[in-house]
Amino acid sequence: MTIDTATMISITEANQNFSKVAKLVDEHGTAVILKNNVPRYLVIDFNKAEKEKTADTEDVLAISERLIRQNMEAYEVLAK
Repeated sequence: MTIDTATMISITEANQNFSKVAKLVDEHGTAVILKNNVPRYLVIDFNKAEKEKTADTEDVLAISERLIRQNMEAYEVLAK
């Protein structure tokens, strides 16, 4: 995952000024909250999260085809 440094905010600042976190998310789609100068939390726009959680049809088909190829012998035995 690529992190835009413009979206980083310390946990202290996020705690004291959550509206700044919300503004970052509104402008950039995400905000990264740092704890001890290490990325720890990701705040993401809800609509963006909904889009990300569903797999593309192409992805599902590619995974299905790969699993079928890998397990073809087992499928052939089961088909008998």
